[in-house]
Amino acid sequence: MKKSLYKKKSYFYYSVLLLFGLLIPNNITATNITVNKNAPDTSTGGYNKSKILILGDSLTAGYGLEDINDSFPSKLEKILISLNYKVEIINAGISGDTTTGGLSRLAWSLNDNPDAVILELGGNDGLRAISPKLTYQNLEKILKELEGRKIPTLLTGMMAPPNLGNDYTELFYNNYKRLASSYDVIFYPFFLEGVAGEESLNQPDLIHPNPDGVEVIVDNILPFVEELIQRIGENSEK
Repeated sequence: MKKSLYKKKSYFYYSVLLLFGLLIPNNITATNITVNKNAPDTSTGGYNKSKILILGDSLTAGYGLEDINDSFPSKLEKILISLNYKVEIINAGISGDTTTGGLSRLAWSLNDNPDAVILELGGNDGLRAISPKLTYQNLEKILKELEGRKIPTLLTGMMAPPNLGNDYTELFYNNYKRLASSYDVIFYPFFLEGVAGEESLNQPDLIHPNPDGVEVIVDNILPFVEELIQRIGENSEK
């Protein structure tokens, strides 16, 4: 009974996001960026691959997927390689991780010396009703560190459950918009765009995407990742 109730609540959460128009306006979604089918060589030199670190939670770790090749990092790497990009995607996603956890492991995550970072954290902060102020502070510290190291960054937005109230949910999401306007990052407004609330694209828990859902996420975010790779090339020329 508890499991059934949990499923219903989870589906309701994402459905409400869709019904109340909390998904981001079309003028800042992936539909406005054109994918470059003839990708330039943006590797950092010679035959080296550009390394992109994905610092995230269960949504990027591949939670619940039977085959790790169906995870977001794996599918993203596959499509980028098919587009002739010389890239290696590093999966630094940890299921259940919060922004506090992400900040605490940032230093050793960067030991791989990535050329760029995709930052996907905050969902668990919202589910645990963690103070939006703390979430903001953690994300800002991460972005400051990446900026200090001159690492191009793609920040992905997340939303909090509406049952926490309008004040909380607005503060929570505004964190991402404020950070995107304060730091020189590429901003993808909502990581689960096109997947949240779609039963056919999610696992039985109706929170984590299934392989088909992951494909939708990859397709939607791809133009933003291409822009990130272009910044790697620009960095290498400086």
